[in-house]
Amino acid sequence: MIQSKGFASYDPKADLKPYTFERREIGDSDILIDIKFCGICHSDIHTVRDEWGKAHHPLVPGHEIVGIIKKVGSKVTRFKEGDTVGVGCMVDSCGNCSNCKDHAEQFCHKQPTFTYNSIDEYQQVTQGGYSNNIVVKEKFVLKMPQNLPLDKSAPLLCAGITTYSPLRHYKIGKGHKVGVIGLGGLGHMAVKFAHAFGAKVVVLTTSAHKKEDALRLGADEVVVSKNADEMAKQTGTLDFILDTVSAPHEVEKYIALLKTNGTLCMVGASPDPHQVTSFSLIFGRRSLSGSLIGGIKETQEMLDYCGKHHITCDIEMIPIQKVNEAYTRVLKSDVKYRFVIDMSSMNG
Repeated sequence: MIQSKGFASYDPKADLKPYTFERREIGDSDILIDIKFCGICHSDIHTVRDEWGKAHHPLVPGHEIVGIIKKVGSKVTRFKEGDTVGVGCMVDSCGNCSNCKDHAEQFCHKQPTFTYNSIDEYQQVTQGGYSNNIVVKEKFVLKMPQNLPLDKSAPLLCAGITTYSPLRHYKIGKGHKVGVIGLGGLGHMAVKFAHAFGAKVVVLTTSAHKKEDALRLGADEVVVSKNADEMAKQTGTLDFILDTVSAPHEVEKYIALLKTNGTLCMVGASPDPHQVTSFSLIFGRRSLSGSLIGGIKETQEMLDYCGKHHITCDIEMIPIQKVNEAYTRVLKSDVKYRFVIDMSSMNG
């Protein structure tokens, strides 16, 4: 077995603490990665605090992983020792269902094996990237753009693909007016991608002080959603809205901003239900939809696009010892716009 050390949640009501554990030895198709950086996603907080159901504690979170390959199995063909690679939200899927065969492993009929808090084929709980290493099947390892800084690229493995995928699915581009609800880890990437795709971007935020940053990131307009007059001016003007907020909020008031045949797509995963009436959708033939990350093929496409267009995440670097402080600040929206853990701090 491979010795690993990280930070884990032992109890949903307690802080994360140092944790020593074992990972499997690498098989013929496996890759051992020395983790250099790992982003902190709001999903990590929801999971370790049992807000999406009871988690498998002790649990090492983290699914925005970048690092250097230390060792490869005998049947690995696409990677070699020393390559810079990434691991996102999944580390396996059945590979046989229609969704897997269609490169949509995130919708695997048997459910994908997530990077942490899943039971893998070895009947072990998967442990994530708040650690010094990870063993992953070659198929679920991604090539990182060589021209981008690793630390700022780490959140692309979740925040990046989570926003890129629905924008591509709905073919957002020139001639579209797109709303982005929330300007956090997901929202700031949604703005960057929608702007890069040629759409007119409207940021919808409860925080007036974020206006300057939203414009810097690529927004054309900023609407303070608490201001009824500002919201009223946008009624029926948006082709598409990407909702990135993971806390309870009034979804219906944003649906009213859609044009006829417009779509509001949810990528923020609130643990509480939203209230939406049929009438808000019926009048205008509007749609309410959702999207979950992206498949491995699309994630690689996203990374390649980011490399070509020099798109990265805005981050704040922290040592692993400040992870609990970072969680508190995420819940206060006190980060621009993603915390990234420098895993070299594990040795500190």
